[in-house]
Amino acid sequence: MNYPYFCTIYKNEMKIVLVGPAYPYRGGLATVDERLAREFEKEGDRIEIQTFTLQYPSFLFPGKTQYTQEENKNTFPIERSINTVNPFNWIKVGLKLKRHKPDFIITRCWLPFMSPCFGTIALIARKNGHTKHIALTDNIIPHEKRMMDRVFTKYLARSVDGWIAMSENVHKDIRLFDRQSPAVVTPHPLYDNFGSMMDKAEAVKTLGLNPENINLLFFGLIRPYKGLDLLIEAMADERLKNYPLHLTVAGEFYEDSSKYERLISEYSLENKITLENRFVPNEEVRHYFCASDLLVLPYKSATQSGVTQIALHFSLPMLVTNVGGLTEVVEDGVCGYVCEPRAEDIARSLERFCKEKQDFSEGLAQARKKYSWSTMTKAMKDMYNKISTP
Repeated sequence: MNYPYFCTIYKNEMKIVLVGPAYPYRGGLATVDERLAREFEKEGDRIEIQTFTLQYPSFLFPGKTQYTQEENKNTFPIERSINTVNPFNWIKVGLKLKRHKPDFIITRCWLPFMSPCFGTIALIARKNGHTKHIALTDNIIPHEKRMMDRVFTKYLARSVDGWIAMSENVHKDIRLFDRQSPAVVTPHPLYDNFGSMMDKAEAVKTLGLNPENINLLFFGLIRPYKGLDLLIEAMADERLKNYPLHLTVAGEFYEDSSKYERLISEYSLENKITLENRFVPNEEVRHYFCASDLLVLPYKSATQSGVTQIALHFSLPMLVTNVGGLTEVVEDGVCGYVCEPRAEDIARSLERFCKEKQDFSEGLAQARKKYSWSTMTKAMKDMYNKISTP
């Protein structure tokens, strides 16, 4: 690949390489990386993404496919160059970035498995005496722990000049591995790339939902820590039996779905819960959020969740559990409800929602103002200026 973006220097222009998931890979990480790159591009910076030839070995990816069927509409370069299991490849990519001297590299850090790859690339690139490494950090300590997690993360920390944490919880975890480098908290920006609001009646009709129901939404990939079992148990609570609740679970199962199907059958909830075991493409996301009355995130553990930022964009109130950084986004009684990660507490909050019929639109509107993409790009540029000063 040629590098025209690194040949001409413009006034106030920054040269940036983002290392992480992007087209043709699918999912929230790729969506955020591409949206962040578009923001840098809009600000006049020269941005490209270095993504994967191989992202996950099969044992780390339980889903159906890692790839999107959607068209690449981005105007900035995306190069598939990185093999996460080939150290010789890491050296090659690191040497390439060392030669081309971007001002800073952003690595998207969400899984310790990626740390040796990202750390090696950054360590080599930084040897040019110019390039800095900023780690955009979803998680430092993963939800599902594996051997070598801590060793891998310590290795990554050796290469990092500055950290951007997307929640206070992650910021605290960073300090377990790196007490020296600057680190700031910059919340996950809004997902504003799924289209505009659509009429609720139209969205309900599109999904074939009953407009007389109180329609609940559980959205995103299903993993054990996300607490779908707690929500199913809550739906069976006696306090809710007289309310016309219906739950749509929209997302691909990254575990065996049979335990959830058994729970639904055990509680005779077949008419109250619909499981859509599939990855929802970008153009369909707004249908689910515009058709729903409440998003429910019954997580057992969390750092933050990009799903909350979709809900904010579509002005959908939320019920979240009091774990990780979820309550940094959702204040009880303002953008929705907060409860403990127990089925009985989730049921109590659902009953409260049904009874109170509170209008959260003003609180959601105020919250949206906090989560702009320009806030994140500014945080990264401020970080660069801080770490580049002798």
